[in-house]
Amino acid sequence: MKPFDSSRETAPRPADSGPKDRSSTVANLFREHNRVLVGFLFARLKNEQEAKEVAQEAYVKLLQLEQKPGAASFLRAYLFRVAEHLAVDRIRQRQIRSRLDQLNVTDDLFEQALVERAVIAGQELDLLKKVVTELPDKYREAFRLHKLEDRGFAEVAALMGLTERMVRKYVSNAVVYILLRREGNSRADAWEQVQS
Repeated sequence: MKPFDSSRETAPRPADSGPKDRSSTVANLFREHNRVLVGFLFARLKNEQEAKEVAQEAYVKLLQLEQKPGAASFLRAYLFRVAEHLAVDRIRQRQIRSRLDQLNVTDDLFEQALVERAVIAGQELDLLKKVVTELPDKYREAFRLHKLEDRGFAEVAALMGLTERMVRKYVSNAVVYILLRREGNSRADAWEQVQS
């Protein structure tokens, strides 16, 4: 494909006398310059199909000039100018679509992260339920009342008939046991570490 050569521009043609003359002029432009025009557009768009589509749009715009009085007499130069503007519009549209596609990918990653977090949270909750059931009754009850029902140590002590100090000990030992089990320690090892 030959690059656009402005030195080949000919002298101004007289204004067309009507739609029929305009159509034949555009048809001549197509025959003489379409290959160069498509090459010109391909250099900008990097896509042959899009280059052909933009070239067609440019010819359509030239044909629509017949409805406007005093249309440009340098149709070839005008054709390339229109085609270049259309190519720039295509490039902008492509960039916008690309940005939107990136946002969609980000949304997908965000949704996947939420799903993964929900799965992990479910697993953590299941482990917590299991580990809490392993605690001796008084430890489990003190932990449940203080941590899960959000009651103060004094209230838990009154409900359980224990001293506040003993409730604090049960709750802190229960928390340590749960953390040790969460880290992968066996039941016996975790309980031994709590007692030491």
